[in-house]
Amino acid sequence: MRRIYPDIQDTPDLVQAYAYPGDRPWLRVNMVASADGAAWLEGRSGGLSSKGDKRIFQTLRGLADVIVAGAATVRKEGYGPVPPRESWAGIRAGRPEVPPVAVITRSLALDLDGALFTDAPSRTIVITCEAAPHDRRTEAAKRSDLIVAGDNDVDLRRAVAELHERGLTRVLCEGGPQINAQLSARDLVDELCLSISPVLLGGGAARILNGEPAQTTLALSQVLEEEGVLFCKYTREQSHDRADDAT
Repeated sequence: MRRIYPDIQDTPDLVQAYAYPGDRPWLRVNMVASADGAAWLEGRSGGLSSKGDKRIFQTLRGLADVIVAGAATVRKEGYGPVPPRESWAGIRAGRPEVPPVAVITRSLALDLDGALFTDAPSRTIVITCEAAPHDRRTEAAKRSDLIVAGDNDVDLRRAVAELHERGLTRVLCEGGPQINAQLSARDLVDELCLSISPVLLGGGAARILNGEPAQTTLALSQVLEEEGVLFCKYTREQSHDRADDAT
């Protein structure tokens, strides 16, 4: 893997390259897309991934305090417990050996008997709203750390604030596109990590943001490349300025 920028070493330290800026709360979105913007191939993002993308994926997970994903993504991608990794020992010093997964769901249509809830080293978090079925809320509260944020729909601002109150300030969102769009529309996204696969797909696949309109100006802060795949890191301009002020 090498950086496009000529003044950077050819073999970057991924932990350093993706380190969070200081101690301030930070929400990053990590996604992979085809060159023409498709967020999945045959219904899943894995078909667009590469060895380099998988390494960055694991690095970002190791750096995060919490991994956030929508229920549709959890079901479609087959989320299970995050396994401990020896390579995370240094970067997770003083924190649990793995970050918890936080699932955003209005309906609570989750397999609460699945491994994500029964075998996770760090207790899984479920984020829902008051409108969720009462019996499912009761069951979810037994199997997870339940956050109720919002009335008829999940209030993402309140949900993120609840994560911060738990000390989970380094938030990694893994999608899907609708959750990404909702976060962006509420000015909650500080950073986008985007792997661009050298593939043209066409068809009806969603973009990495899908649903609510959201316009956010980003600054390109880093580009890596391996085997034709680009690994871009974009920072929201006002977040970039605040991060610079904190350093």
